[in-house]
Amino acid sequence: MKLHVLNTGYFKLDGGAMFGVVPKSLWSRTNPPDQNNMCSWALRSLLIEDGKRLILIDTGMGEKQSDKFFSYYHPHGEDALDKNLKKLGYSRNDITDVFLTHLHFDHCGGAVEWNKQRNGYRPAFKNARYWSTKNHWEWAVNPNEREKASFLKENILPIQESGQLHFIQQSEDYAKNVFPNFDVLFVDGHTESMMIPHIRYKGKTLVFMADLLPSAGHIPVPYVMGYDVRPLITMKEKGRFLEKAQREDYILFFEHDSINECCTLKETEKGIRLDNAFDFNSLFS
Repeated sequence: MKLHVLNTGYFKLDGGAMFGVVPKSLWSRTNPPDQNNMCSWALRSLLIEDGKRLILIDTGMGEKQSDKFFSYYHPHGEDALDKNLKKLGYSRNDITDVFLTHLHFDHCGGAVEWNKQRNGYRPAFKNARYWSTKNHWEWAVNPNEREKASFLKENILPIQESGQLHFIQQSEDYAKNVFPNFDVLFVDGHTESMMIPHIRYKGKTLVFMADLLPSAGHIPVPYVMGYDVRPLITMKEKGRFLEKAQREDYILFFEHDSINECCTLKETEKGIRLDNAFDFNSLFS
């Protein structure tokens, strides 16, 4: 098995929305906003080479939305999915599995593209199986009013229509060996049945944090996004996870932190906090 960081770009979201009830005087210490109160966030995927499998975890926002849509989120930077796949010697057609932690647009927008005629949509990875859960899929295709703007039908329905959609079996809150050396924690605070991959790699457990922990600035348990549909549940889930992650020395891999790719945790008198932050390749080169 070999893992690769795959940066697909950056975008901006309102700092207050990203930290919920936490005062700006606190969250701005780790995530300084611009003049419009917007903070920059990464769209960082993970690529896994494992035998004949090439697994992509999340896809970023993609490129098919309108200029008006993108004007709300200010995509920026030189990174792009195809460009960075090519640097690794791959193309979209080499991907065998697309693992979608959840179906919000910034995690799955790149999973679907325009067709050649630009009058419809098709999966961007024509040879891949796409993985979600039945619970989350139903939640996304019948969205509640709070999440409706994040679940875009053009990002979701073409996957099912293509016949490439597959479901991870979910019976408890943790599934072992979904793929070899790849377990999944299911959490329900941010959205229904979001999947948090736990990957055993070079003697460590690397956890792809998705939106359970968007950045190092979100480590304190009360620092919960305003986007979460069940913030009290998020706090319980995050608290349990942080205790286990600190105890078992997990490596946390951030999808959205624009500065820190990875970190470890430590116990302090104020609770569990950041220990060391570092780039993925500095540990796993």
